[in-house]
Amino acid sequence: MKSILLAASALAAAFFSTAATAQSERFSVIFGGRNVGHLNADTTGDQTLIDFDYKNNGRGPTIKETIRTDATGLPVAWKIDGTTTFGSKTAENYAVTGSRATWTDSTGPGKAARGTGLYVAQGASPWALGLYARALLKDADNTMPALPGGTLRLTKGEAVTITGKGGTLQTTAYDISGIDLTPTTMLLDAEGDLISIVSADFIIIRDGYEGEEERLRGLAAKWSTDRYVAIQKKVAHDYRAPVRIRNVRLFDAKTATLTKPMSVLVNGRTIAAIEQPDSPATPGEVTIDGDGGTLIPGMYEMHAHLGQDDALLNLMAGITTVRDMGNDNAVLAELSNRIDAGIIGGPRIIKSGFLEGRSPFSANNGFVVESQAKAIDAVRWYGARGYNQIKVYNSMNLAWVPAIVKEAHALGMRVAGHVPAFSTADAMIAAGYDEMTHINQFMLGWVIKPSEDTRTLFRLTALKRLPALDLNSAPVQRTIQAMVDGKKAIDPTIGIHEQLTQNRDGQVPPGAVDYLDHMPIGYQRDAKKAWVDTSAQGDDAAYRGAFDKIIATTKMLHDRGVFIVPGTDTGGSFTYHRELELLTRVGFTPAQVVKRATYDMAGYLGEDQATGSIARGKRADFFLVLGDPTKDVKAIKTIRMVVKDGTVYFPSEVYPEFGIKPFAEAPKVTLAKTAKP
Repeated sequence: MKSILLAASALAAAFFSTAATAQSERFSVIFGGRNVGHLNADTTGDQTLIDFDYKNNGRGPTIKETIRTDATGLPVAWKIDGTTTFGSKTAENYAVTGSRATWTDSTGPGKAARGTGLYVAQGASPWALGLYARALLKDADNTMPALPGGTLRLTKGEAVTITGKGGTLQTTAYDISGIDLTPTTMLLDAEGDLISIVSADFIIIRDGYEGEEERLRGLAAKWSTDRYVAIQKKVAHDYRAPVRIRNVRLFDAKTATLTKPMSVLVNGRTIAAIEQPDSPATPGEVTIDGDGGTLIPGMYEMHAHLGQDDALLNLMAGITTVRDMGNDNAVLAELSNRIDAGIIGGPRIIKSGFLEGRSPFSANNGFVVESQAKAIDAVRWYGARGYNQIKVYNSMNLAWVPAIVKEAHALGMRVAGHVPAFSTADAMIAAGYDEMTHINQFMLGWVIKPSEDTRTLFRLTALKRLPALDLNSAPVQRTIQAMVDGKKAIDPTIGIHEQLTQNRDGQVPPGAVDYLDHMPIGYQRDAKKAWVDTSAQGDDAAYRGAFDKIIATTKMLHDRGVFIVPGTDTGGSFTYHRELELLTRVGFTPAQVVKRATYDMAGYLGEDQATGSIARGKRADFFLVLGDPTKDVKAIKTIRMVVKDGTVYFPSEVYPEFGIKPFAEAPKVTLAKTAKP
């Protein structure tokens, strides 16, 4: 048993009795350079009261906590109440009584013997990370078993000096891992108190030190990059020789059928030849045995907000290209450059220029503008840097949209986006949108009033009104016909709406049944939590019915010839596989689904001469699965190998870096002999 847990066990029912010493900690939550919330912690004696609240893009958690600790700093009582990012209720309790620890969270009740692990709360604020870190620092190897499961590990990083209104602070960076797929980085002072949670996207930082936000985000990006550079060196196989993949059937993306067994020869970044399975190897080749599996062209995830933490996981899901739908422009440019240079692993990035209007509900990505002239300037900035399209967001002044569309089209860019608040899908179609983003954005105009504000969570909770909607009504048919007549596309992101409307506390989400038990324990617990509050009478049935109406609407669009674009808005990877699976519920056959994710998307983006199918001269972008995806689309979930730009990856080597249990073994590889022709 670890030393800190033995100490806690020895104290058993001891009560931390010192003179009541008050300590107040104040933190700011900063996204995109903008203060969007707070984290307050007030400690008196052994008790800490926490108030955590932030709102970015019109949503965010509101959490109240009461924590009581023993003399070792371990929690002996913990009460968490509030709401999650999308509004579901949090009511979590943990208590130590005698020799027993018990808890209740959204997954249900649990118990363990006292001293067998450090409880990791499901719904706690980030302040809890400092609590875990202090406990781990007292342990000899900075490692402790966690409750309900897993192992926590603290890794020391660089010393970081920060300055602010409180003077100069000497801090140290630490990574805490074992909770989720990737470590969380924090800064602690010499006493082990939390100073900041840092990432490349946002930070939570002690009050008075907000001026360090940009520098700390830069450091977080560097530390994250260092981690992924090291992983890339371990898992990316550049054989520096021709690679022959034998005994594979190819998914013929043009016909959506499988070929007979073939061999594929890769040289450098491109496909050098498609040959008969028994074609003799030339001297110096590397041979990979496909064992009768299926080789599928690399897929396109069309609604990403890509970060460094999910880049490699997307690639391991067979996604060799993503369309990023909104990001910090500078962060995305650096990420794209690192991936293209092979410094880290990830999919190729096609960029959408995020364009938002200034309001109290603004999303803090891309450009947030206050006038039509500034909006046009932003469009031109994106056009000059090779962006594929413009994405308009919720707070945009709808009167500016026609001018935005006109400028984007003049520069050769598409326009897609949300329906700005107080407008409708019909108006955006008329204004010139080429593609609608999210099926809820498309449908809400049929069930809400013109005065109702969709810049808040209302754009999600209003889905409860959908079950009463008549899809044959004139307003619905008018909008759908406008899509048909205008040859518009839609990126419905069906899966995120499934999660929103179908996920329930304590249940495995419908979209996660094939992979959840492979994930880290913290990921599993988070997945088993409802997104929205369904406690009011009738709400559970209303949300479930809303998803049925979403499926029916998407099928109606597909049946009428509207082009469906597959994307997730949930990080891609495993959820992208679910997105494709859901397309079979709106009228696609499994073979058509795979064609849409590969060849059709390459054509839609004008890349079909370079990728989208497995053919001589095209990019060596493809992946190997065990089964036949033309019969069962679930076959894409069991991936043995991914090749991107000729570099070979085996998911069985990558997934353990994220705490994921692999899904399939790597194929047999025979390295090249030194014989010369």
